[in-house]
Amino acid sequence: MTTLLFLPAGEAGLRWMRFGDAGFLARGEGVPPAGDRVVAVAPADAVTLHWADLPMRSTAQATAAARILAVEASAAPPAELHVAVGEERDGAGAERPIAVVGAGAMREWLAMLAAANVDPVALIPAPMLLPRPDEGFVRATLGGVDVIRGHNTAFADEPQLTDLVTRGETVKPLVREPLERALIAAAAAPPLDLRQGPFARRRRVTVDWRLIRRLAVLGGAILLVSFAISLVRLAKYDFAASALEARADALAATGLPRGETVTDADRQLAERQRRVIGPGLGFSTTVAAAFAAIRSVPGTEVTAIDFGDTGDLRISVATEREALATDLKRALEAAGFTVKASVFQSTGTRVSGELTVSRR
Repeated sequence: MTTLLFLPAGEAGLRWMRFGDAGFLARGEGVPPAGDRVVAVAPADAVTLHWADLPMRSTAQATAAARILAVEASAAPPAELHVAVGEERDGAGAERPIAVVGAGAMREWLAMLAAANVDPVALIPAPMLLPRPDEGFVRATLGGVDVIRGHNTAFADEPQLTDLVTRGETVKPLVREPLERALIAAAAAPPLDLRQGPFARRRRVTVDWRLIRRLAVLGGAILLVSFAISLVRLAKYDFAASALEARADALAATGLPRGETVTDADRQLAERQRRVIGPGLGFSTTVAAAFAAIRSVPGTEVTAIDFGDTGDLRISVATEREALATDLKRALEAAGFTVKASVFQSTGTRVSGELTVSRR
């Protein structure tokens, strides 16, 4: 249901007309019945209507341009004026209606409606309820006041003003059915709504608890699914780690003595490596480096070697003279070892002694 609520004009108070799917239903005076969609109607003599070319502009830009035009055509201070721009366009799609009304009047109307517990969805100037004729003028009585509308004009019917504006053109009165259709169409899609800018209707925020509960359930389900996915991933990682550990144990078993139980693959393989290559740098590495140093010193030969559990290599050498023993010691040190030399003794034509080679 939609109710057109006509604001007081002159000595007349609030008047209303109620429409439904079947058309006109009822009319009355005073505050309309609660529960309907209410569209308020401003008195025709309180609003000045203009039409101007405002093509392809946003609402803010169109309102700013309309305010400039309204200020130029009004004697009232700009701060006391409220300007609203409509969406109705002419056949060319350019000219749009502009309403100019006192800001004080707007505040009074809305305060009066609020006191009556009425919050209208729109506030339409009375002449804008009439259909826009392609030519000539139409007349109707709305809320006890006669209003006239032309193609680019709309105003309250006053004898002197009407004759001046119409210039003798025919003014066609609207009969009941066309008028009701025009009122229903204007109420459904207001061609110009004064509730713009500072007087725009405030949207009431309502909480849809059913929607909130559904969102909460969906959010909980998403969290549970995410948690389940994480658990599955952790289980997959654990299974993969166990498989890798089992594979490592199997590979380690191939490098250990046959029949040895695998308890700590890294430790057991390291122990076997130490047993195979020896401590320190290992037997092979240490001996190879030592013999390379010995070959670099002519006149020296090895008479005995001993590789100990500590990784030290004891070399018994014989040289042609004592100076060669010193050269050999320096060669081993140059190879990166720490060398301790025993006392070399001369036996006939040879000088013999012992060098202890250890990792630096």
